[in-house]
Amino acid sequence: MSMLKDPSNKYRAFTPINIPDRTWPDKIIDQAPIWLSTDLRDGNQSLIEPMDAEKKMRFFKCLVDVGLKEIEVGFPSASQTDFDFVRELIEGGHIPDDVTIQVLTQARDDLIERTFESLKGAKKAIVHYYNACAPSFRKIVFNQDKAGVKAIAVSAGATIKRLADAAPDTAWGFEYSPEVFSSTEIDFAVEVCNAVIAVFQPTPANKLILNLPATIENATPNNYADQIEWFGRHVDKRDSVLISLHTHNDRGTGVAATELGLMAGADRVEGCLFGNGERTGNVCLVTVALNLYTQGIDPLLDFSDIDAVRKVVEDCNQIPVHPRHPYVGDLVHTAFSGSHQDAIRKGFAQQKEGQVWEVPYLPIDPADIGRDYEAVIRVNSQSGKGGITFLLEQEYGINLPRRMQIEFSQVVQGETDRLGLEMTAGQIHGLLEREYLQANAPYELKGHRLQEENGDSNVEVQVQVGGQLESWRGAGKGPLEALVSSLPVSVEIMDYQEHAIGGGANAKAASYIEIRLDGQRPLHGIGIDANITTASFRALFSALNRAVKQADGKTQAA
Repeated sequence: MSMLKDPSNKYRAFTPINIPDRTWPDKIIDQAPIWLSTDLRDGNQSLIEPMDAEKKMRFFKCLVDVGLKEIEVGFPSASQTDFDFVRELIEGGHIPDDVTIQVLTQARDDLIERTFESLKGAKKAIVHYYNACAPSFRKIVFNQDKAGVKAIAVSAGATIKRLADAAPDTAWGFEYSPEVFSSTEIDFAVEVCNAVIAVFQPTPANKLILNLPATIENATPNNYADQIEWFGRHVDKRDSVLISLHTHNDRGTGVAATELGLMAGADRVEGCLFGNGERTGNVCLVTVALNLYTQGIDPLLDFSDIDAVRKVVEDCNQIPVHPRHPYVGDLVHTAFSGSHQDAIRKGFAQQKEGQVWEVPYLPIDPADIGRDYEAVIRVNSQSGKGGITFLLEQEYGINLPRRMQIEFSQVVQGETDRLGLEMTAGQIHGLLEREYLQANAPYELKGHRLQEENGDSNVEVQVQVGGQLESWRGAGKGPLEALVSSLPVSVEIMDYQEHAIGGGANAKAASYIEIRLDGQRPLHGIGIDANITTASFRALFSALNRAVKQADGKTQAA
């Protein structure tokens, strides 16, 4: 098959809502919404390999550290792993007093009862239930008419209210989603939600959350805003409900739909960090939050160390964040072309502390989210500095990881500025060797012994320190973890990559490691050896010595 010459025979355009007196286009967003992370539920369900309990706990603590106060932690009636995780959160005392967990359930009594079992003993919890209301789902999936769909929502709501009333020690919140809201007749969506409101009888002090998902994004974002405004005008007890947005990204406009939905009067935003989620993903909470930040609005979420947050998300989801992803991508603050670099340099030259941010090409100060200014200007062939990465790969088989390319380009640029000359491949490789491969002080690796059994590693390394040979021992789940545990300083591995150089009997392994020493700026190291473990150990010592040198330099400067 191929694309149709006349797609109107197969696809239908959305029907706009008639609101001639719509008000949202004149509104501005002047405060942060209530945020809900769905990473541990919607995001987790979208993964090829769902997170295990350890990863979910690590992710949960990251969300808490970022400042999320409402976190959807799972679908306990659908998964024993999710059920057990909810129990561990409650019984293990992992939920801060100012954080409310939320769980999802289908509108079925047996699943609702199982859901309440998972929440026993919770101080605060939101029970979120849903059923699909759109015509295609009524006809194709459930074979239900409108009355049947509404009856499901009402009956399930009554069951939830009854079970909540029977457990008064928990401060309960309730959320209902007319799933596929964006494809549902707007008057019917309001009708179903009004019936749910009649069940829960919310008040201004104890509001019901009505979540209006663009489950399948099928229209321009202004149409979603119209739907939100129309809904807000016609729903009962508007002062007693919170309108929540849950946009997907099928058309690539999830962020825009969310922002216009907030302008249209919504109170709350559901999404995932960096936009994970089924199919094309949920809205990216980080992008929406930092969009507010760059408009001078406190988003009430803290991404001061955005790379650390990204590391948790990438490790737990096993999905890399795209290098062009807004705010967090490796390359979004980096200029390659000479004209961009010139404008940015001039912007930094005139930017004064405490002034309104006004640097060309940079909508946010990278330092605000933990990015170093050194990553902003990067040397490559477009800026006349020689194509560092290309030359190293072609001439020496060295393929630097992306963030290391950025780091090393600054070393090269400093040298070219000092010499006032272009650098050849040989000169660049010599600089790489001097900066990384010969970084052997204050800790010089002299040898190592490694024992591995059942996935556990024990290591003993001989290290030259100030003229004395010392022996360090450590244990861990792998050689690198064991080596890190042996070090006399606190080191966090941020990234590790490796590849072969050459082939056959002369092949060598190149290892690249990025570490953070005592919370300092991350730095890289390189190790090259015929043995991959030795190469990785050399890389770690390379990074460690460079980090110690940097820390000592800062101490002396102070």
